[in-house]
Amino acid sequence: MHENQLYVVATPIGNLADITTRAHQVLEMVDIIAAEDTRHTKRLLNHLGFSKPLMAVHDHNEAHAATSILEKLQAGQNVALVSDAGTPLIADPGFHVTRAVAEAGFDIVPIPGPCAIITGLCAAALPTDRFIFDGFLPPKTSGRQQYFNGIKNEERTVVVYESPHRILASLKDLAAVLGEDKEVVLGRELTKTFETFLRGTVTDIQNRMLADSNQLKGEFVMMIRGAASKKKLEVSQEALDLTLLLSEELPLKKAAALAAKHTGYKKNQLYQLALEARE
Repeated sequence: MHENQLYVVATPIGNLADITTRAHQVLEMVDIIAAEDTRHTKRLLNHLGFSKPLMAVHDHNEAHAATSILEKLQAGQNVALVSDAGTPLIADPGFHVTRAVAEAGFDIVPIPGPCAIITGLCAAALPTDRFIFDGFLPPKTSGRQQYFNGIKNEERTVVVYESPHRILASLKDLAAVLGEDKEVVLGRELTKTFETFLRGTVTDIQNRMLADSNQLKGEFVMMIRGAASKKKLEVSQEALDLTLLLSEELPLKKAAALAAKHTGYKKNQLYQLALEARE
């Protein structure tokens, strides 16, 4: 470990066993830990079996904390930055600190690990080749509906965070703007004892949550399937189905060429869409 470095350390989002060996080592070796909530981080350190000087870095003191961290780095100390859970800066404090540290010329070392976005996506069973993350949904209905209007034509999977006391209201706003049949996945209490994934249409999920109040507890990662590709809308479903049917007996390129001849669509377009459908 070199001197004068800021380590951005990911910590568990629920299950403490998810702490990485490297994160454990770094937290044990640094001179001080800058934590979003020092009480929360102290419990983690107690679990790991050691103590360490802590300082608070949260939304309300980050500018002042950045100055303190720079002073410690200038004095030759190493500092670890952690949030309450997951990867710092991802919908959590830390931007002002890392910006100040980078501008001052000190090294920033990422220590990767748990992140609720990735944890949710890898088990959502939604397309994950492209996605966007927009943090927490707005707290009021008007803001949420405006947000959902803004992603109507978004083709990528959309990931947002939501709290338990607003989840039903957010689902209601989502249904009002994007439709009751919009495909959604809710990841709840990820990596914890009662981890749950609710998959289906907005209406399906609303009904399941209303029937079981336990499903309203915990923090949520909401994942919304993207809009149908504009490219796909240019080709009828019948033409794509024909291409796929022919491909059961012919090489896909020949099937696309034959389907194009009978439907009038471009063979390259049919080929590409059929290839995507197969995957």
